[in-house]
Amino acid sequence: MDVDLIVKNARVITMDAGRPFAQAVAVRAGRIAVVGGAEVAALAGPRTRVVDAGGRTLLPGFVESHLHLVLGGSELVQLQIGGVMGFEALRAAFLDYAAKNPDRALLMAQGAAYEILGEPVTRADLDRVIADRPIAMMAPDHHTVWANTMALEKAGLLHGAQMPHGHEVVMGPDGTATGELREFEAFGPVLALGGEAHLQLGIATGGEPDPWPDAATFAADLEKVVAGLAHCAAHGITTMVNMDGNRYTCALLAALEEQGRLTARVRVPFHMKPHMELSELDRASAMAAEFDGDWVRSGFVKMFMDGVVDSRTAYMLHDYPGAPGHRADPLFPPERFNAICTEIDRRGLQIAVHAIGDAAVRQTIDGYEAAGRANGLRDMRHRIEHIELIDRADVPRLGSLGITASVQPPHPPGVMDFPMSTMDHVFHRARWRDAYLWKTLKDHGAAVAYASDWPVTDVSVLRGIQAAMTRVPYDGAGDERLSLMETLHAYTAGGAWAGHWDDITGTLRVGMAADMVLLDGDIEAADPLTIGAMGIALTVAGGRVTYAAEGFA
Repeated sequence: MDVDLIVKNARVITMDAGRPFAQAVAVRAGRIAVVGGAEVAALAGPRTRVVDAGGRTLLPGFVESHLHLVLGGSELVQLQIGGVMGFEALRAAFLDYAAKNPDRALLMAQGAAYEILGEPVTRADLDRVIADRPIAMMAPDHHTVWANTMALEKAGLLHGAQMPHGHEVVMGPDGTATGELREFEAFGPVLALGGEAHLQLGIATGGEPDPWPDAATFAADLEKVVAGLAHCAAHGITTMVNMDGNRYTCALLAALEEQGRLTARVRVPFHMKPHMELSELDRASAMAAEFDGDWVRSGFVKMFMDGVVDSRTAYMLHDYPGAPGHRADPLFPPERFNAICTEIDRRGLQIAVHAIGDAAVRQTIDGYEAAGRANGLRDMRHRIEHIELIDRADVPRLGSLGITASVQPPHPPGVMDFPMSTMDHVFHRARWRDAYLWKTLKDHGAAVAYASDWPVTDVSVLRGIQAAMTRVPYDGAGDERLSLMETLHAYTAGGAWAGHWDDITGTLRVGMAADMVLLDGDIEAADPLTIGAMGIALTVAGGRVTYAAEGFA
């Protein structure tokens, strides 16, 4: 038996119930050929690459169940201000970036905390940073942008603009924009100043670039995707569910596959927006038929039911703290949402809905239930993304309806990079017990898939695992941590199942794709507080090494 790659002397966690642990894996022609013990090393031939793992943990390649690959890749060259607090620090960061980028049409910063200045940010604040060039900064959740006056003027937003429901150019008492732009359609014109509006369409409008990008733009976009893929490969990711996109996204990925430069399996949705007619779903079906390979797939529809808690656009069953009468609104009317879900489900397509507030979560479950009543309950694996707050009455409904909880260990405030202060601002103390439930949902039968939502948070899976394993219960709340093995499952086999990739990847067993990640340590023996710093030694996708730590192997 000629094999291409052997990883020996490893602590192999296979995620295969038939053989949970092993010591070595052999790969041939991009597939797992053998899973076994010390005897596997004897299969090495003259052209076999043999990696001695030295007792490190070998896992199925990580499945990133919710990210934004193209946006993340594009943002790698933008100003990163996560952790920057206060006006002087903000100004210094922007001035340094401006000096290094004299020709950029828009100076865009990422990771701006909502409380970065200790009070609501205005265009006047950003004019004091830089007034003679368009500048803007994006909140970590990617649902709010703040822009200076010049950026607003150039984008045609200074005097306001008509927006779809749920998207807002915030206006001041003087009749001009304050500088705060809520949701994608509101800040899209500002992002367009940077020349990347066509890359935002998948999340902003659900449309396609018109005109279709020319060869030079297409080539430049490919490099942004490649940068994002390389960043993910360095974190052990071999499969991902891209939570925005359109046919153009698929075309970019297919081109990279043809060029031999696609280093992860990617699923791309059709984005259904509230204004669209049901007939638009013909485009979703067409994407599903055209892109159904082992590396590039569509086959699902993404929708947004609400916004985010920080801007109080998440749709709640109860008023926000200190805001009588304010609960936000759903982006889809209930009956219309039910009809859309029923039609998507009838077409045999999976549904993924962003739902953060407990009212949004309930309405999403209702839509899936309506689809099941109309079409019969099938193995569709419809998903709810985020579920930051849920009413206890709705918890068992996920399991009973076969709904996947697609949740993000880095997201709960106080766990990783988001400040604990958010909890007091947006959740009543009595509801903390219902926030960011993972174990409770799993215990009630829901399938669980873990992710980062990069670039909303750091894409590092190991940091995510540490966050998942070290999370401290909120006051009055239960312990929502899963065990280490359950956590690893949610980042591998669980994510593969939730993304309909389980026929190809997610487990290390004979015949499956050789998608693997070798950690730079033994994760079972590690102190959970050190997992985030462990590092990745080797990433293998389809039998090909896509990342190797410097000096390793």
